[in-house]
Amino acid sequence: MNMKQKFTWVGLVILLLLAWRMVSADQFDRQRDNMLSAIREMVYDTRDYTGRAELAEQVYASLSKVPRHEFVPENLQGQAYFNSPLPIGHDQTISQPYIVALMTDLADIDQDSNVLEVGTGSGYQAAVLAEIVQHVYTIEIIEALGLRAQETLHRLGYRNVTVRIGDGYHGWPEHAPFDAILVTAAAESIPTPLVEQLKPGGRLVIPIGREYSTQALMLVEKNRDGGIRQREILPVGFVPLTGEH
Repeated sequence: MNMKQKFTWVGLVILLLLAWRMVSADQFDRQRDNMLSAIREMVYDTRDYTGRAELAEQVYASLSKVPRHEFVPENLQGQAYFNSPLPIGHDQTISQPYIVALMTDLADIDQDSNVLEVGTGSGYQAAVLAEIVQHVYTIEIIEALGLRAQETLHRLGYRNVTVRIGDGYHGWPEHAPFDAILVTAAAESIPTPLVEQLKPGGRLVIPIGREYSTQALMLVEKNRDGGIRQREILPVGFVPLTGEH
């Protein structure tokens, strides 16, 4: 094969790779649209539990921008836009998109919000939040997951997310108070340190209950005078919040 033929083959391979990427991107776009439709339907179906027949449009807009397939193992990317949780290793999961959407909506956040997430996992929830808020501080107790999420978030350009490896039960006092705190693992009771790190008027969204037993997604609101009120949203199933507490 002469030099001219080699360049021809190289050019053909590059064109085929580019075409494959364009087809894959288009396929993921369609799957993401289907995921959003499934979330809207589930939101409506669970309205009697949540009191919400629809979520804020900024939540759907955020979900439409975040490439969920980048946050799951490569062998599961074909399932990335199913409305279901998926394993991400270390006995952890990426949350069901409906739950990510609901928790984001319950947080009642905007572009000026600073948010704490306890349980980075894959980094997907942090990315969804980052599309809306000023800054996300997220803590992951499993080092391998936290470092992988940090790399993914950085590669995708999320510069307003700070990842820390550690026990999130006690929050992140250095950056408190927070407008909202989301916990993506189930605690047996509401962690006092997290309530203390909420701004007056802030919201904590957290699953409460033991593993393999009934859990409830709870909304905890901190009043202007520092008191709290809490409301059960709907039954859920999360991995347990680990660490020393």
